[in-house]
Amino acid sequence: MSLIAVVGFQRLVGFANCVFEAFASNTFGLYRNDLNALFAAHPKLVRWFGSSVFAGCSFNMGPYTVSWPHTDSHNLAFGWCAITALGSFNPDRGGHLVLWDLGLIIRFPPGSTLLIPSALLTHSNVPISEGEVRYSIIQYSSSGLFRWLYNGLMSDKDFKANASPEQKKKCEANRKAQWGNGLKMFLLWNDISAGSLAVLK
Repeated sequence: MSLIAVVGFQRLVGFANCVFEAFASNTFGLYRNDLNALFAAHPKLVRWFGSSVFAGCSFNMGPYTVSWPHTDSHNLAFGWCAITALGSFNPDRGGHLVLWDLGLIIRFPPGSTLLIPSALLTHSNVPISEGEVRYSIIQYSSSGLFRWLYNGLMSDKDFKANASPEQKKKCEANRKAQWGNGLKMFLLWNDISAGSLAVLK
């Protein structure tokens, strides 16, 4: 039996998706729509988990899972990454999530899920104590999948080799606007707490 067939893991995946939709509904919608379009274009592809809008998942089985300061530069720049901590460790002494750019150290007990824009923020974990165990589940979407879709189902290299000058110009304009469009996807706390959804214009 695979891990994703275990009901407990299915619930963790479902919970991460619910939190993603609640706190980043615009980006959640982009992930959902673009992933659906990708699978419609490539019907032989199999989703790693049917109801997830995240394209990928990594199971870090430790038993001493700790990460050094890094950014996930291959993920969508304005995208989100869901991190679930598991295991048996004292969360007051270790396992904290460190967001270096924000100067934050966040208590991260086993069974908790956090979402961060992992391509933007340098992050790591505080080591756990000797004899303790920590695992993690990471859900994410690679930026390459979005580029493949936006390039008309081809790589950047193939697009540059085959696109007309007009297509290249349009693509370059879209890419220059991407950062601003991505920034608009982030919701303000007032939008979230009021239950209203920000609408892209």
